Amino acid sequence: MNYIWLALMAISLIVGAINGQLEAVTTAAVNYAGIAVEISLGLIGIMAFWLGIMKIAEEGGIIRLLSRAIRPIAKFLFPDIPPDHPAIGTMLMNIIANWLGLGNAATPLGLKAMKELQKLNKSKDTATNAMVVFLALNTASITFIPMTVIAVRAKLGSANPFEIISTAVFASTCATITAVTAAKLLQRLPGIRKSDPNRLPEITEEGGDNA
Repeated sequence: MNYIWLALMAISLIVGAINGQLEAVTTAAVNYAGIAVEISLGLIGIMAFWLGIMKIAEEGGIIRLLSRAIRPIAKFLFPDIPPDHPAIGTMLMNIIANWLGLGNAATPLGLKAMKELQKLNKSKDTATNAMVVFLALNTASITFIPMTVIAVRAKLGSANPFEIISTAVFASTCATITAVTAAKLLQRLPGIRKSDPNRLPEITEEGGDNA
């Protein structure tokens, strides 16, 4: 990522110098750096509000109730994780944060969930199927209310900052279905299934173990 940013900066400076607009490039960089700080500060309020709501939900037991409600879905997506494992609740909080479009709030929750999943990992240097599915779910998560983008649009003076909700829901839903489907299908490849040390053994009708 550092190389990408360095390349973008170098290309901008070179193109600006060739076109005789080097001063304009420098001025734009300084001005937009200030705008970035203003936008970031403007997001503090809404981020603090939703993080507080999620903390109240966690302390009040709502997260625990939701974890039980989505247990059938969690069992399908993460069959290798015990139903009452702490990772389920942490992943749920991460998913809720993504539903609300709070990417910055979802990041620490996602890292905490990965730490919990790592405790179940028999091969510490290889990601488990549960980790891969969770990463796909987290990266391409459904967003019902893109609060961060709405806040940015409102901060920049958009006439209707909420008009992106429908398109955000549609796009994120398609992305989530595609990502999870790809992750689940790739798990079924013979080479991957055979080399996965965390997969559950398959029991035949005779009661034997085909793992």
